[in-house]
Amino acid sequence: MAKNIEKSDDGSKKDDVAEFLAKVAATPARHRTGKSGRLIFAIDATASRQPTWDHASHLQREMFDEAASIGGLELQIAFFRGFGEFKATAWTRDSRALARPISKVYCLGGHTQIQKVLKHALKQTKKDPVNALVYVGDCMEEDADTLCHQAGQLGMLGVPVFVFQEGYDSVAETCFRQIAKLSGGAYCRFDSASAATLRDLLRAVAVYAAGGRKALSDFSRKTGGETVLLLEQIK
Repeated sequence: MAKNIEKSDDGSKKDDVAEFLAKVAATPARHRTGKSGRLIFAIDATASRQPTWDHASHLQREMFDEAASIGGLELQIAFFRGFGEFKATAWTRDSRALARPISKVYCLGGHTQIQKVLKHALKQTKKDPVNALVYVGDCMEEDADTLCHQAGQLGMLGVPVFVFQEGYDSVAETCFRQIAKLSGGAYCRFDSASAATLRDLLRAVAVYAAGGRKALSDFSRKTGGETVLLLEQIK
């Protein structure tokens, strides 16, 4: 359970995970009648993430598989790297269809392009509503005010951003927390010692995006662990 997670070196509180899960539970479910939920999974693939890339990719695949197992979820992967490179896959309900493109992605040096991620999410949800955006990254090298403005626009459209930060970059953390807050999403940090927790949190967000709180309730009963906290927070 989250209460057993130790305090990290940078002074993070032990209830970070509990707060994250509570925020997911409090996020209004916005699903289109008769249509699948839609989740964008965006990844920072710049060089700073290379040391943990293989492990993170494995966790990401587990999230896709969990989402596919409950059905009712369209997934799209987006990533940035190198000199201005930003790509997104086609929408699909088949997590296996995402395995090949993501397995070919490798890290390449360059600045972050979070603004492109947020702009992409805005464009996609204006075409057809997106239920959630998950972003995984470790640093931020852009104008924070611009990113926060775009996060606020996503919030107005009902698209929560769930930010997972790898590592302990304080500048990035400040901005990431604001992006989550302004969009109506949530923030959580992870590292190699919290891999299992990250897996459960990613799965929880995927389940929520696919089926709302009912699906999340069923998932928490099946898996236990930190996801039980979600069920406890649901009114």
